[in-house]
Amino acid sequence: MILRTWARDLALGARFAVTGGRSGLLRTLLTATGVGFGVALLLLAAALPNMLFQREVRESVRAVDGSEQVTSPRPDSFLHLGQTTVHRDDVVSGLLLRPEGDAPPVPPGATAFPRSGEMLVSPALRELLDSPEGALLKERLPYRAVGTIGEAGLIGPAELRYVAHADFLDTENFDGRGVRYGWSVPEEPMNAFLVLLVVVACVVLLLPVLVFVATAVRFGGEQRDRRLAALRLVGADTAMTRRIAAGESLAGALLGLLVGLGLFAVARQFAGAFTIWDVNAFPSDVVPMPALAVLVLVTVPVSSVVVALFALRGVAIEPLGVVKASIPRRRRLWWRLLLLAAGAALLVPLMGEVRVTGTSIDTVGVATGTTLALIGLTTLLPWLVEACVKRLHGGPVAWQLAVRRLQLSSGTAARAVSGIVVTATGAIALQMLFQAMENDFTALTGEDSSRAQLAIGTDARTADEARAMIARFERTEGVRAVIGTVESHVWRPGPLKGGEEFAPTASIRVGDCASLKEYATLPSCADGDVFVFLAHGAQGNPPDEWVTRTARPGTTVVLRDPHPHPSEPQRPEGAPLPQWRIPADARIVDSRPAPTGMYEYGVLATPSAIDAALLDAPDAQAMVRLDPAVPDAAEHVRNTAAAIDPTSWVRTLKDTQRDSAFSSVRTGILVGSTLTMLLVAASLLVATLEQLRDRKRLLSSLVAFGTRRSTLSWSVLWQTAVPIALGLVLAVAGGLGLGVVLLKLGGQRVQDWWVFLPVAGIGLALIATVTLLSMPVLWRLMRADGLRTE
Repeated sequence: MILRTWARDLALGARFAVTGGRSGLLRTLLTATGVGFGVALLLLAAALPNMLFQREVRESVRAVDGSEQVTSPRPDSFLHLGQTTVHRDDVVSGLLLRPEGDAPPVPPGATAFPRSGEMLVSPALRELLDSPEGALLKERLPYRAVGTIGEAGLIGPAELRYVAHADFLDTENFDGRGVRYGWSVPEEPMNAFLVLLVVVACVVLLLPVLVFVATAVRFGGEQRDRRLAALRLVGADTAMTRRIAAGESLAGALLGLLVGLGLFAVARQFAGAFTIWDVNAFPSDVVPMPALAVLVLVTVPVSSVVVALFALRGVAIEPLGVVKASIPRRRRLWWRLLLLAAGAALLVPLMGEVRVTGTSIDTVGVATGTTLALIGLTTLLPWLVEACVKRLHGGPVAWQLAVRRLQLSSGTAARAVSGIVVTATGAIALQMLFQAMENDFTALTGEDSSRAQLAIGTDARTADEARAMIARFERTEGVRAVIGTVESHVWRPGPLKGGEEFAPTASIRVGDCASLKEYATLPSCADGDVFVFLAHGAQGNPPDEWVTRTARPGTTVVLRDPHPHPSEPQRPEGAPLPQWRIPADARIVDSRPAPTGMYEYGVLATPSAIDAALLDAPDAQAMVRLDPAVPDAAEHVRNTAAAIDPTSWVRTLKDTQRDSAFSSVRTGILVGSTLTMLLVAASLLVATLEQLRDRKRLLSSLVAFGTRRSTLSWSVLWQTAVPIALGLVLAVAGGLGLGVVLLKLGGQRVQDWWVFLPVAGIGLALIATVTLLSMPVLWRLMRADGLRTE
């Protein structure tokens, strides 16, 4: 019987929601829109784990399987080399292949193995190569684009990737030999600090969505109360009116679910068209986790009923009207502080429990404590707004209208900005965590980008060829200077001594004085000079004795390995080894970190001091200083390197390097923060429009009695600005406090107390944006036809 009564009254409320005239229908649509935004974002959040998992799956599926070691050619074997380049800060990944038989496996995402000189490209790379912006990159990829890589071979639709058939691959320049694709690497457990970031971010990003959904189901409360009073007049009791009100909210929430599903479906189809913080996904990967999706679809309608009943707790709906106390019941502070205290009680005992070397944290405790703290701050806002506005008096007419409206009903305004409070509080706490943890996950590379910006390595057959390569870099457009050396090795002559498995060796670099000075501290240098430079064991280099027993002033060294490994090419029996005597006046100097940050050791020689043609397997090593006045200088250098040797490498020198796991977490949080801020802006706009619609008749009446429209416009501005200003003050205080507590969990210290300034700036920008967007609606509502009634 009870269930039948509830079902009847809920159905009646739902009927009123969709058939209550234009005003009732508009309220329902506003509620559905607000709920729909929230549901769509919750479903996107529920799909994020699957999106990230599918990216990892795609990456492993297309990788060459390295679990089986293939030592000799087979009909289905192929040589492979991963080749990655950069085009204007965008990474272009490539895979070079050369089949060794007539049955090589087809790369994932391809329909056939590319022929010699051909390549398959991703749709995004094809679009780039066909555009004027990709002209320089097109020069770097000397292959014919004959096909497209499908989804199976890409981690995302915006990925820049190619797979090419390269005949120049051999066992000297390849990464390995493979027979199949699909390689799984065991996942390392995430650092405890990163787990803390993820947990806090999930709470911070999802709680504003739930707050907004709870606010949306309360839209149009005043009109609903008048409708319920009419029902009391025709015989409905108090319990029935509450159930009918719950039915109205339930109808809006269910319609919002449909809107949310529709928005999610549309956003899913366009998932690949947008890239946020370098992340995009295929529509097929944007699938919510079933358990989370069910939780969202069940929680939203249930919460709508609970919120509707909770909203009527202080309202007496009588047959002749809605009765509210002329002096609103004073809001209680104690239970709001109790929520904050409960959150602190869960977080404070965990201080110092998160270790850098750990891999797990008390997820439930951290998540629950953070949630209670944020909810406590959210519930504190209505009390704060009420306590402040009741002390405001005097001022211009617009200010008095806004203040009086807030004094009569501050709850609606406070609820409208509660999402901003939660978001801003969480954003401040997250920023404090980021700044403190960045030092732990960002390491100095030792590289000096002020001395060189690019490092390049190419193989050469002779020293003359290596010098020619360096000269080509010097002539490249946008190159200001080149630190270029021809690198090889020298060995100690004679038989091996007891316990030695190979002849002692040291490196030798041949270059001009300007280049040699980048590797060692030279007192002076002129062509013909030779130096022995020692690293003194820095960075794990061998001790100086290891170097000086091979290379020291006045000794003779050989320029070929006198005892090559059996797997290496052997010299003809009796063939003499080329020798070179290190001058007796060669000076011993200290090594200095090169622009790459590495301490080298061995011999430095100027060109006229040695016949470089005798060097064994020389390499051309170059570090390039770019001309900042040439926008694409780095692209020209990469093109030159690719033209010299397609297997050459070009590396950008960076002073610092961030941990990849930290970068991934940071990227994911930035994506979620962007979406959440968009929702907060949309929710604030919808809530403002709903408040204006509720006051349509009052606004029209004021205009009819001579109130200036500009006065009412400023009044709306102040009604929005006052709660937001108070909310931002609360968010700053709460965010700094929460951030300090979260930092104490890992024993971290606050790096910057002014981290809240950008967040406050965003809040102020939201005020301006929402106000400007609501002005056209406000002016339309102030027309005389707003006095009509039914």
